[in-house]
Amino acid sequence: MPGAPSARSFEPPKAPPRPTLAGNAALGVTQIVLWGGTFFLTAVVSDPIVAETGWPQAMVVGALSLAIFVSGLPAPVVGRMIRRHGGRPVLVAGATIIAAGLVLMAVAQSLPVFLLAWVIAGLGMSAALYDPLFAAIGQAYGAAARGAMTQIAISSGFAVSLCWPATRFLVDHVGWRGACLTYAILSVALVVPLFAWALPARSRAAVAPAAAPRPHEPAGSTEAARLPAERLLAVTFTMAAMIMTAASVQLLNLLQTLGVGATAAVALTGLIGPAQVGVRVVELAFGRRAHPAWSLLLSSASVGLGLLLLATLPSLAWLAMLLYGAGNGMRTVVRGTLPLALYGQRDYAAAMGRLARLPLLGQAITPLTCGYIAEWFGLMPLLEVMLAVAAINLGLSLWVFSFAMRRPGAQA
Repeated sequence: MPGAPSARSFEPPKAPPRPTLAGNAALGVTQIVLWGGTFFLTAVVSDPIVAETGWPQAMVVGALSLAIFVSGLPAPVVGRMIRRHGGRPVLVAGATIIAAGLVLMAVAQSLPVFLLAWVIAGLGMSAALYDPLFAAIGQAYGAAARGAMTQIAISSGFAVSLCWPATRFLVDHVGWRGACLTYAILSVALVVPLFAWALPARSRAAVAPAAAPRPHEPAGSTEAARLPAERLLAVTFTMAAMIMTAASVQLLNLLQTLGVGATAAVALTGLIGPAQVGVRVVELAFGRRAHPAWSLLLSSASVGLGLLLLATLPSLAWLAMLLYGAGNGMRTVVRGTLPLALYGQRDYAAAMGRLARLPLLGQAITPLTCGYIAEWFGLMPLLEVMLAVAAINLGLSLWVFSFAMRRPGAQA
């Protein structure tokens, strides 16, 4: 009948997508595979590579720093792409690019080609690891993303414990080139389908036009309102990332310098993974009603206290490892949840892209810096530098905390 509203006009609006436990577990698996084929690969394959090729050890190990540096450069662009197009196509592309880098790595017959492979892998890392993944699910799920982030972090929390033995097994049976190819195959055959299945194709927030800044937010770029404390937040994330990287590179050597035997040192570092997972379980069960700024504060304090115990009471190294692991476990989650609480769903992905660059660049220079400090001054001065950075980071975290808790809607 002319003028009558169509049946389509009576259709109720579709409910926004919600994260699922199965989907979050699947996304956790993607991170185990991708971190195993990038960040955690060098520690196992560097010696076999040097033995076969004769390439300088420093260049082989430094290739990871090159990849991390490269991954930080396009991070803001990746965030804007997720905001405009949703997370699924961006993360699928990132995993595919990582696979291409790993294939080139496996067939590299010269050092320049090997380094180029890591540059390609670094470009993929910028679009497929934790930061873009958290940006994608925050963009898609809004307030419901906090629990999803924690569940993903729980399921991927044993990545080091799983990937190092698995990579060692591959190197022993198919060589380092076969190990790289295996991770490339897993990236395409497992990770890409899991991203395509577990991530929404497109979120309403990803296609919504930019709205005017909310009354309590200053006007910013056309992509997202920038908070006054954005640079400060980026610095706190960078310091935490640098401490984590320094510990992953030098922790075993530090423990042995403090008088811990090699076998005992390996056993002590094995406490870090369970501590990371344990604190994420606690966060999932009890932390949902607390503002994520509390997690930032507790993370910084826990890492700092762990390093302080290690420096002053080596006999309590086991407790130091638990505290450090707990703080580092919270750090992974808070990097996703705190920006979501501060920016909101609409601006979150672009903000995550901006916030990701500085920590990645800091991580890239950390192994080289730690190596020079250890060589010129010794491992104990290196531990003192790490402790000083942790103390500064705790002070900055208090500053961020006070800012976050003053914002409208913050929960005590």
